[in-house]
Amino acid sequence: GLSSTLAAATELKGKYEELKEPSTHQSGKVKLTEFADFYCPHCHRFEAETLPILEKEFGNKLEVTMVGFPVMPGKLPTAFEMYEQAKAMGKGPEMRRALFRAIHQDRVQILDRLLRESLIKEVGLDVAAFEAGLASGKPVRALEAGNAWGMKVNVQQTPTILLDGNIKVEAIDPENLKALIQSILAADGKK
Repeated sequence: GLSSTLAAATELKGKYEELKEPSTHQSGKVKLTEFADFYCPHCHRFEAETLPILEKEFGNKLEVTMVGFPVMPGKLPTAFEMYEQAKAMGKGPEMRRALFRAIHQDRVQILDRLLRESLIKEVGLDVAAFEAGLASGKPVRALEAGNAWGMKVNVQQTPTILLDGNIKVEAIDPENLKALIQSILAADGKK
C-alpha cells in the first residue's frame, strides 16, 4: 500500500528528490532512466565510467534506458533519432554506445548517410529497414515524447537519472547511485 512505499522511500540512502510521479518499481529490480544528450561530455563520462560500475554491481537487477534529451545548442537531432530507431529494433544499448563513441572519441560532427550506414552495420541492423524507420517519423515522435517527459520531471541538466520513475538524481557519482539502488533493493526485502 501507499504507506509502505512512503516508508521505504524515507529509508533511501543518498542524495535524491522524490517526485510526485507513480513508482514503476518491481520487486528485485530497479529501472534506471537516464535523461542524456549524446553531445554532452558529462553524459559521455556517465556512459563510459559510471554505467559499467553499476551494471557490474547490479547485473540484471538493473534495467537501464536512455531518454534522449538534447540540451547542447546547434546540434542536429539525427543521433537521437538514430538511437530511438535502434531502440525500436531491439538494439538501443548497442547504438547508444556506438553514438557516444562516434561523437566523443571519433569526433564525428555530422551523422551523414555513409556514417549512419557504418554505425547501423556495426550494431547489426539492416540499413534499408533502419533508414525506412528513420524516415517514418516515429523516432522524431519518440524523441518528442521523451522531451515532454523530461520537462514534466523538470530535468535541468544532463545527465539526470530517474530511478523507478519517481526518484530523481542529479548527484550522479557512482557511490551515490550505488547507495540509492542498494537501498531500494534492500527495501524490497522488508515488505
